[in-house]
Amino acid sequence: MNWSGLAGQLLNGLAGASTLFLVAAGLSLIFGVTRIVNFAHGSFYMLGLYAAYGLVSWWGTVWGFWPAVLAAALAVGVLGALVEMLLLRRLYQAPELLQLLATFALVLVIRDAVLWAAGPEELLGPRAPGLGGSVALFGRAFPVYDLFLMLVGPLVLCLLWWLLTRTRWGTLVRAATQDREMVGALGVHQAWLFTGVFALGAFLAGLGGALQLPREPATLELDLHTIGAAFVVVVVGGMGSLPGAFVAALLIAQAKAVCIWLGVVEIAGVAVSFSRLTLVVEFLVMAVVLVWRPWGLMGRAPAPAGIRAVAERPLRLAGRPALAGWWMLLLVLAALPWWASAMPYLPVLVTDLLIAALFAASLHVLMGPAGLHSFGHAAYFGVGAYAAALLVRAAGLPMELALPLAPVAAGAAALLYGWFCVRLSGVYLAMLTLAFAQITWAICFQWDAVTGGSNGLTGVWPAPWLADRHHLYWAVLALCTLAVWALRRLLHAPVGYALRAGRDAPLRAEALGMDVRRLQWAAFCMAGGAAGLAGALFAFSKGGVSPETLSVGRSVDGLVMVLLGGIQTLAGPLVGAFAFMGLQDVVARHTEYWRAVLGGIMLALVLLFPQGLAGLSEVRFSAVLGRLFRRSVA
Repeated sequence: MNWSGLAGQLLNGLAGASTLFLVAAGLSLIFGVTRIVNFAHGSFYMLGLYAAYGLVSWWGTVWGFWPAVLAAALAVGVLGALVEMLLLRRLYQAPELLQLLATFALVLVIRDAVLWAAGPEELLGPRAPGLGGSVALFGRAFPVYDLFLMLVGPLVLCLLWWLLTRTRWGTLVRAATQDREMVGALGVHQAWLFTGVFALGAFLAGLGGALQLPREPATLELDLHTIGAAFVVVVVGGMGSLPGAFVAALLIAQAKAVCIWLGVVEIAGVAVSFSRLTLVVEFLVMAVVLVWRPWGLMGRAPAPAGIRAVAERPLRLAGRPALAGWWMLLLVLAALPWWASAMPYLPVLVTDLLIAALFAASLHVLMGPAGLHSFGHAAYFGVGAYAAALLVRAAGLPMELALPLAPVAAGAAALLYGWFCVRLSGVYLAMLTLAFAQITWAICFQWDAVTGGSNGLTGVWPAPWLADRHHLYWAVLALCTLAVWALRRLLHAPVGYALRAGRDAPLRAEALGMDVRRLQWAAFCMAGGAAGLAGALFAFSKGGVSPETLSVGRSVDGLVMVLLGGIQTLAGPLVGAFAFMGLQDVVARHTEYWRAVLGGIMLALVLLFPQGLAGLSEVRFSAVLGRLFRRSVA
């Protein structure tokens, strides 16, 4: 064993842990006070790095480096304050998931704004003046700048501890973390308190990004990569606990360092590449911690949920006008290949829309009636896709057998993951689902002998009688329609009403003899099987499958579809899927900055129609019917 190499990797891990703690500390402060899951926090980190690069290029390296780092962090803090005042302040009374949708839309806008200003190239900054050399430690040259970063994390932790425990503002922040309503009742101006906390959190993220200028190139992918790691640190440490975030950052960074040091190790005659585990080691740590201690290392157990403050209207079967509308839509979709013969691409697009609608409908089963927030629903979509591909490629089964077996495989994965997930709630539940999804992605990405690794599997074509794209389109339409209808029937059955009871009043439901966890576990299996069917159809429609089908981006797309359409209605995920995928396709054809346009449209919809597109149409339809009824009575 090369112990000097281990010491060097551990030191590198300490430097990375400091930066990770800066980002996670800001995220923890924002969530603790505002209760907003800020998906745009990784964008603030990215902006800090890009802003520091631009300012250093303008002011020069010798005298301008350190002022540029500080100015970049301050600029990001000011931007964070503006985002809170102009956007998020209007959404504090909205559901948490709607706030998540708004911050995700902000991610799209910021990424294209940076693309327009800085271009797509990677930008690596200069060395820090005065800290550009190296020192010999454990027989290895270690950069002085990394030693400096190792001190930044503990210093920031001490300053934050002093700010939160020795100042009046910090006392108010801690009080708001415990009981926001009481702070408001005591006459504290909560709006400015929230703005200050959001600005401080954005400043810390921007500072973490700016300090990476000599170590890491600025790229457009940093936003989502960073927010995932920051969420992991916050959840592992315990929501709202800064010391917990610091310990979690150290734990995760050192785990990665040990994996890099181990490299390839032969275990029982099998070569295991620990260095490749760095892609997923933080999610492995999070999964283990949350299974062992569901509220994180230094977090506190949440109070048991009672009755939801806002009651929803009970589910109702569709009336005759709605049924007529759905049948008309189905007939139009069935006839589409004939009347759209001049646009051969349209059936392909609608096939993707139908698969996305089924995927969103399966996620809605968890998020709506079951009340379970899932950030990793792409795991079941990907398992279904890979199961179909492997059954055809490796087992030699025809499509007619592989297609029904793929949802069974996805349901089995949901059965396993759901057993752990239903023991958690809120953000902890969402992050555990994300951890399992990332672990599944890592297996498919790295198991070259079975899954094809990063190249995936190709040659997964439908049966000969479905070789014509129109026949495949009709098969996808029929299967997606039947699956969505089955999900609707389940939600109108006693099990669906029991899920809503367990969501709205879990203590009362348990007192009535319902096993809430078992019901939620069943919901995981149902939703996983439906998502697996969508994944299998995707694999056959595309002729193959790749690890991208299990990526975080696909899970986020599913979240956006459900929230955009409206989580309170059964038609919401279908409307949201068609709206999101259709907008994405149309906008991407006309502009390079389609993410910003799409994000702007999503922000407008969140602010103007918080009930979602399906909820808005239902309200308008009810209003029209009411006016017609009043006129007929008059």
